[in-house]
Amino acid sequence: QGQEKLSCNPKKENGTHVVLCELGNPMKAGARITVDMELSVSGLEDIGEAITFHLQLRSKNSPSPSNASVTVTVPVEAEAEMELRGNSLPATTVLPTSWHRVEGSRRLEDHGIKVEHVYELHNKGPGMVSGVTLSLAVPHLLGDRVLLYLLELGTEGGMNCSHHPALNPAQV
Repeated sequence: QGQEKLSCNPKKENGTHVVLCELGNPMKAGARITVDMELSVSGLEDIGEAITFHLQLRSKNSPSPSNASVTVTVPVEAEAEMELRGNSLPATTVLPTSWHRVEGSRRLEDHGIKVEHVYELHNKGPGMVSGVTLSLAVPHLLGDRVLLYLLELGTEGGMNCSHHPALNPAQV
């Protein structure tokens, strides 16, 4: 009829974590109750794809092997919001109307104006992330002419990087 808060106590039993909730006594024969439980579980980073709860209703008055038991499997889903920030240094570049690069030169100035693009990938949480892949496509050709000459690609912060084979083809 009414709603009551349960008194629940966590304990370890046979190497597993058990939460024992007392519903109270005495109950009349044939009584029906509904229990809504909200469980908060931490430390699920390495638990896998799901966590399983074994729920059992036991009576102290009439122990029986037929006590109601149910298994509930709940998928574990990580939640994290990623944000990509980018800058170009310098922010604005004015190209001359007629640019003539010097063939065979190894000086950067003879191949164009240097522009550095910096991208930062941020995890805004709330969960941790791993195994993130960032694919960045940079147009380096316009038809058969060089649009951007890609010199190098680098990372910071323990990330691995693989790059396109067209990186610095003239070894400038």
